[in-house]
Amino acid sequence: MLPDAAAAYESPLQGAQAAQATHAPRTSLAAQSAPDPQALMRQRRGLFEEMSALTGIPWHYLAAIDQYERTLTRANSKTRPAPQGAIAIAIAPERWAGPLNPDPEDKETASLRLFGGIGRDGNGDGLADRASDADLLYTVARHLLKHGTSEQDFAIGLWEYYHNTRAVQRVRQFAAIYATYDRLELSEHAFPVPVGSNYSYRSTWGTARSWGGYRIHEGTDIFAPYGLPVRSTCYGIVEIKGWNRYGGWRIGIRDLDNIYHYYAHLSGYDKTLEIGEVVKPGQIVGWVGSSGYGKPGTQGKFPPHLHYGVYRDRGLTEWAFDPYPMLHQWEQAERRARKSSR
Repeated sequence: MLPDAAAAYESPLQGAQAAQATHAPRTSLAAQSAPDPQALMRQRRGLFEEMSALTGIPWHYLAAIDQYERTLTRANSKTRPAPQGAIAIAIAPERWAGPLNPDPEDKETASLRLFGGIGRDGNGDGLADRASDADLLYTVARHLLKHGTSEQDFAIGLWEYYHNTRAVQRVRQFAAIYATYDRLELSEHAFPVPVGSNYSYRSTWGTARSWGGYRIHEGTDIFAPYGLPVRSTCYGIVEIKGWNRYGGWRIGIRDLDNIYHYYAHLSGYDKTLEIGEVVKPGQIVGWVGSSGYGKPGTQGKFPPHLHYGVYRDRGLTEWAFDPYPMLHQWEQAERRARKSSR
């Protein structure tokens, strides 16, 4: 249950709170010289906590919305503008100011309401400015709280804001990850099998596959002995597990970059892991096998290996991309870490 925010969310920050909020238009991060990632994380966390205190929405829900919007920008960089401040939420001018508003850059709260715009003043300066991080966060929060403060009400609010069930799922998944670890910086990764064990791999992206019909190989095969542990490469949430006629026993994990990590041909997976459970880098999720290419339980049609694939969510569709460069980077990082710890 979300905290009761019915009385709070109608009013912007006042007094001392307003003095701490973001008043000035946002400065483009691209225009800054080498912004400190940790400082940005602290700034975002501060904004989320201020808006949480104002609206009653837990900070990790606000962080999840911002992160989901950030992933959409990365996946659709040609059609979505880059964030100009600490917050990545993007609201079209006509939605902010109102579809019939003759001034799409209108900031006057009275005229925005008159023309049906959703923009609201979140920092107490009397203006509803799309260039203000606080105004953006407050506007989205206020929209989400229209139906109430329960988890289900929040899901309804997300649906009415995005009109996309995939968006609702992603935001709720991201919120669960943030709530579990209570921090924003969750970018660590691990190689999917123990570094230093017996395995081999090379780039196999795009090679032909014929079982079940012609297709290309969307991933990298890591050949290893039966039973070698398979590890989560990221902080994420279990989205799918079970049998797939191509991938055999497989598990799918969604990370905060909105990338779906696909682990296939397993001999089995950790049966204590349930869909919706949060995992961390290096956590064992299954074991190498040779399952797949048939009905449930089919084994041995190819040598044992882990098929590892990655898919980026673009909002309405997902597309696969070559995981080999990331795998090589993670492997080398672990090798360096192991060497330096000796």
